[in-house]
Amino acid sequence: MNSAVVQTTNFMSAFFDVIVIGVGSMGSSTCYHLSNRGFKVLGLEQFDISHEFGAHAGQSRIIRRAYFENSDYVPLLTKAYENWKALETETATQVYFQTGLVYFGPAEHLLMKGVKQSASLYNIPLEHIDNESAAKRFPQFKIPGDFEILFEPEAGFITPENAIRLYAKQARKKGAEIHTREKVSEWRKEGDGVVVTTDKNIYRCNKLIITAGAWAGKIIPFLSEKIKVTRQFVAWIQPHSSASAPGMQQWDHFALGEFPCWLMTDNFTQGCYYGFPILPESEFGEPAGLKLAHHYPAMTTDPDHVNRLMMACDEEDLKYVLDKYLPGCFESLLSYKICLYANSPDEDFIVDLLPGHEDRVAIACGFSGHGFKFASMIGEILADLATRGKTDLPIEFLGLKRFLA
Repeated sequence: MNSAVVQTTNFMSAFFDVIVIGVGSMGSSTCYHLSNRGFKVLGLEQFDISHEFGAHAGQSRIIRRAYFENSDYVPLLTKAYENWKALETETATQVYFQTGLVYFGPAEHLLMKGVKQSASLYNIPLEHIDNESAAKRFPQFKIPGDFEILFEPEAGFITPENAIRLYAKQARKKGAEIHTREKVSEWRKEGDGVVVTTDKNIYRCNKLIITAGAWAGKIIPFLSEKIKVTRQFVAWIQPHSSASAPGMQQWDHFALGEFPCWLMTDNFTQGCYYGFPILPESEFGEPAGLKLAHHYPAMTTDPDHVNRLMMACDEEDLKYVLDKYLPGCFESLLSYKICLYANSPDEDFIVDLLPGHEDRVAIACGFSGHGFKFASMIGEILADLATRGKTDLPIEFLGLKRFLA
């Protein structure tokens, strides 16, 4: 009898208003927004906060408003910028760094046309730069004469690991419980709530939010055939001394404050290449070097069994962009990471209430490699969906109905 009493007590103490599965980019923000509203919250993370096994590792993520993917994202980006600023104010910590972003590509390329369309629709500052001026302003690049050059001055980057840790810390300060190294094995709707089973305990809640990143397809059966996980290679290189301007040190030409974030596309490869200025290790931590990568879904993988070693295709892809657009820049490879994209069928996010669960389960997944910049407001949206059953932010185009028609 005593054992039964103890078990009942433990089970009752494990009841929450909302449980969040996955405390990474979106989950940490969600825990923060829920706890900020006074709800009893549990965040469950199978790894640490933060970690290098999913999508958010790597020191920096570009944030931009002239959104080529779809202009419907721009109002959400406006809110994201506001929320990042609010986090900075609350924590007295900088997470957004305004470097500007230079876009290079053929004028009629869908990417360049999308940038111009979003900028025009929402009056986003966007500078058109002629080739002669660009050669002086961005001498690090070899820009083809038929390329268009655009500059978005209000773009820059967010520090992802730092932002996630800040959101988790603030959520805990506001009363949230966040458990790390605890893996969810099952969840189910039961009665007027949801039961979540992990490798350590069983919990009950009124509402469940799933922000499982690359593991979404495994933990949301409805999406198992819709989410494709891909392995993405990200490199940090040491620039060659010959790439520096006269009088500048080896890395100065690419340093924060001297070099912008950038995004390059052409008609010969799919997707686009992108990169960042070199960030000082004293302020941003490792890895050191000039970071760049290819934004396009690469090799499919199982998130639990990822080849994290550099492959020949990774090296060839890196060589392509360096030889063609940053010639003479490469001296050596300093570091690399493998991150994961969770790709939706149309590469738009999936943010909605899960059908068949009486509005008790909200999900956010399928961020397709361009989601982190939105994390500050996705958490707010998920808090809305879980506690109000709706949000005032314009997310209709991200709903599941597009897969149900």
